Parts: sequence; structure tokens; C-alpha cells
Amino acid sequence: MIRVRVLCGALLALVVPALAVAHQLTVFASVDCEAVTVEAKFSSGKAPVTGEVRVLDAENALLATLALESDGTQRVPLDSVDHAGGLVIEVNTGSHEGYWIVTPDDIARNCGS
Repeated sequence: MIRVRVLCGALLALVVPALAVAHQLTVFASVDCEAVTVEAKFSSGKAPVTGEVRVLDAENALLATLALESDGTQRVPLDSVDHAGGLVIEVNTGSHEGYWIVTPDDIARNCGS
């Protein structure tokens, strides 16, 4: 009986952390001269079907909140936000969160400036 408890405890110690990481949300944002394209995926590769994209400036002031598309993406037009100091892109699916930082250099480099 003690062996069974020890074995169950050991298995639980291995499985619980694996489950917590199994559905980690990965956020990626790419930029061109017109928009920031946001992509969110779980570690399994599956895209979240619902969620919220929050766009913040370098001072963490909220600039925009947009619904995540059913394919796990969203497009944020650059002319709709003050991006001079860079942007922080946050994605929240209700149970998972992730973020990506877009620097002013990222914007300038991808706009040929």
C-alpha cells in the first residue's frame, strides 16, 4: 500500500507540471509598414478560437482592444495606434495569456527606414 502511494505521488509530481505546460499560449507578432499581425497558438500548434488582443504603448497605456479571430490571428493597423515607442501585444484567451514586444527598431527595420 505504501509503495502504491509513493508511486502515485511520484507520477502526480511528473504529470501535473506537464499538464500545466501542455497548453501554454505562444504569441508572435510581425510588423510591416501598414500593420502588426498577431498570431497566437497553443504549444500543441492549435490556434485559440476566442480571445482578446490588447495593444499597449511603451508606457503600458492601453491603446486598443480587439477580438482574436477564430484562426488565432488579428491585424492591428499601425495608423490606429501611437507606435513611436514600440508596442506590447498581449493575448488573453480567458485561461491562457501571452505577449510579444514590438520595438521601434522592428517597425523601422520592416518599413525600410
